[in-house]
Amino acid sequence: MHDTLLYQMQNAFPMTERPFKAIADELGTTEAEVLAMVQKLKDEKIIRQTSAIFDTKRLGYTSSLVAFKVTETDIDRAAEIINAHPGVSHNYLRNHDYNIWFTMAVAPDSTLGLERTIAILKEQTGAEDAIILPTIKMFKISVKMDTTGKRAKKEKVKKAAHKALDLTPRHIEVIKELQKDIAVTEEPFREAINRLGMTYDEFFTIAHALKDAGVMRRFATILNHRRAGFSANAMSVWSVPEVEGERYGKMLAEFSAVSHCYLRPTYPGWPYNLFAMVHAKTQEACDTLIEEMAAETGLKEYSKLYSTREFKKQRLVYFDDAFSAWEATNG
Repeated sequence: MHDTLLYQMQNAFPMTERPFKAIADELGTTEAEVLAMVQKLKDEKIIRQTSAIFDTKRLGYTSSLVAFKVTETDIDRAAEIINAHPGVSHNYLRNHDYNIWFTMAVAPDSTLGLERTIAILKEQTGAEDAIILPTIKMFKISVKMDTTGKRAKKEKVKKAAHKALDLTPRHIEVIKELQKDIAVTEEPFREAINRLGMTYDEFFTIAHALKDAGVMRRFATILNHRRAGFSANAMSVWSVPEVEGERYGKMLAEFSAVSHCYLRPTYPGWPYNLFAMVHAKTQEACDTLIEEMAAETGLKEYSKLYSTREFKKQRLVYFDDAFSAWEATNG
């Protein structure tokens, strides 16, 4: 039952007054049993966090994937400097000359902006080179580990239509609460509505409006991949003709093992413009999947970058004073 529970919570966590009871009803068990299972999975650090997953761009943030080329003796110091920025959510060492890969976001009211912030970090770390790889086109973002072993190898990627929404201060108050990891209790949203002085109906109405507008991608559980048995992840990178980028991007996105798929710019010395993140239980399984992707698409020029160390992995904290504090200190 653990495997089914984990897959269900990754797919969509109920935004209701008693969500663990809703999960229990679907699994044919009791609320107490689900609470006990979830607490055990959290204690074992298999569950990393259960909270809202927001679209950074729709919240007004500017973001990009970034790669630094850092000498081996400077890697630990560089990673520490990069990690100190509140807009860095993921930071990995990968097996390439561009060896430190991180995601960077700057707040809507940033005085420095994205490129200047990255230039400051490049100077502080002493990186030999840097490439900025913003998303040109997104084909998929769906981090769901197949804990059941029953997921089909390929799946259609659905593109939802979103409603327009102008964010108000009330929306932002709810966002600040939804981004927090929920407690494993019968009513995990109770503290949030008490702090906001809302009813459940008002809180969930705003939450669903954020989801309908695409501001919130989904409310779900994120796993610690390695502890959940998915010890290998490869950032597969592909060189495709620019005019064919969308066609090939959609083809790669259909593979269930691909969690992220984006079209990004190229640079001298970096010919790869299509990125597909692949997760599997072993490196051999990742290799096999990428070879299947190459065979099916007919693409010949590609590479695989494996993460060898995880320096940082956490959700961005939106509308946090830490962004302006970093700029005041480092700008």
